[in-house]
Amino acid sequence: GEQGRGFAVVASEVRALAQRSATAAGEIRGLIGESGAHIERGAGQMQSAGKTIADVVQSVAHVNTLMGQISVATREQAQGISQVNEAVTDLDRVTQQNAALVEESAASSRAMSDNAGILGRTLEVFRLH
Repeated sequence: GEQGRGFAVVASEVRALAQRSATAAGEIRGLIGESGAHIERGAGQMQSAGKTIADVVQSVAHVNTLMGQISVATREQAQGISQVNEAVTDLDRVTQQNAALVEESAASSRAMSDNAGILGRTLEVFRLH
């Protein structure tokens, strides 16, 4: 009777609950599987990112080395330019000294020429005719 119908209703509800639980368990299994796939993809992406970061670090170290070499080369070139500048300054000084010596030599030549003319005229007096 009445108790049997109540038991049937409870049994039906238990079956429905069991069915919903089984469906939910299947959905949970699916979500767990998807989560595992996401985790695997994430791990792969993390490995890829780690390699990329390592490559960037290596590139930065290489750039740092190149910058050091450029710095050394720049200092050496600056020293070379300084030496060239000193040499040009020395050449300018020597050129100015040479110009002064040329002027002195020209003046001496004129004086010697004048003196030779005077000597020549003086010797004319002693010539025998």
